[in-house]
Amino acid sequence: MCFELDSLPPVPAIEGGAVGHEDLVLEAADGNRFAAFAASPEEPTGSGVVILPDVRGLYRFYEELALRFAERGIAAVAIDYFGRTAGVGKRTDDFDYMTHVAQTTPEGIQADVSAAVDYLRSPEGGSTQAVFTVGFCFGGRNSWLSGAGGHGLAGAVGFYGMPGLRDGALGPAQRADEIEAPILALQAGDDQNITAEHNAEFDEALTRAGVEHEVVTYEGAPHSF
Repeated sequence: MCFELDSLPPVPAIEGGAVGHEDLVLEAADGNRFAAFAASPEEPTGSGVVILPDVRGLYRFYEELALRFAERGIAAVAIDYFGRTAGVGKRTDDFDYMTHVAQTTPEGIQADVSAAVDYLRSPEGGSTQAVFTVGFCFGGRNSWLSGAGGHGLAGAVGFYGMPGLRDGALGPAQRADEIEAPILALQAGDDQNITAEHNAEFDEALTRAGVEHEVVTYEGAPHSF
């Protein structure tokens, strides 16, 4: 399990940091409408990030994380995964997210990532020049897969994601030859499900594919560190 729903990012807010923010409903190329949260800096750096949450989808932690990025000059949009099955409304803490996770597809998630990237590159999103993805757990895996999604990313960062096969679906390790963005993997050394072997296989696959990358393991750290 990932951290508690009422957790906050371990990044201090910048007092007086001037940012704008808003709830969004974005539309993917396949017509899916999904919830998102955008944070825009008053003094942009030209960089932007699409935030891919853990299995629970969009909630306060990731909205706060978007604000922390924006306070540092980086335009950010955090997305939800469940527009196709749960709609775009706010959810209660007892939301049965795993029922909806099981209905997601890699193709659907990448369509949503594409819409978020397009938003950041639009005038409304700040006309961002360099777009990254960052994801956590389920989102870490999908962040790396975004590097193979044809989005023209400047980089794809994942925390404690599964790089290998998941429920029979190919992971970023199996699709390393398709990845076009630099990869940063930040993994937990004491993860009960993602092993040192998984991480080594990912590292080796990226090396063989000639992908610029770094796989970092924090020894003794649990999943969701």
